[in-house]
Amino acid sequence: MPLREEPATMPTAEPATTFRSTVLRDLEQVADHHTIVDGLYAFQTMLDGKKWNEIRTAMQEGVHAYGARGIDDAVAVMRAHLDVCGPTQHLMGNVQVRLEGDFATTRSSFRAFHTGAGAYTGSVYECLGYYDDSWIRAGERWKLVRRVISVRAESGDRAVIGISAEP
Repeated sequence: MPLREEPATMPTAEPATTFRSTVLRDLEQVADHHTIVDGLYAFQTMLDGKKWNEIRTAMQEGVHAYGARGIDDAVAVMRAHLDVCGPTQHLMGNVQVRLEGDFATTRSSFRAFHTGAGAYTGSVYECLGYYDDSWIRAGERWKLVRRVISVRAESGDRAVIGISAEP
């Protein structure tokens, strides 16, 4: 069966440009900022390593992420897209952090590269956009409580991540 190529780009609505990081005023805020950014990068590394049990511990009960609610459902969505493909790389940058006590929000840019496996070996799917995340302090760490993904552009074959081509 021939593979159908998706359009080179499929932009979504432009995200709000009013997000601004908190001006860090003390060492506690600096430490929180660093811990959140490090946790964000660690989450992406866990995705690439398909470390599902570790990802579970990085999310708060009742998490809203990947169009799902709850840890089990969020992990199921991630697995549906990543267990079917080969190696991936989720790169992040331009991270902004807004701190509000034991709650924080982040906006970060991402570029996600997915290689095909099985029948899709040799195919790739890549997308880029923004993550708008919310975090809550849970003891010594921060846990993800919400993730909204805005895909700005994509290229390649969505079947690589388990999304069938539209008719």
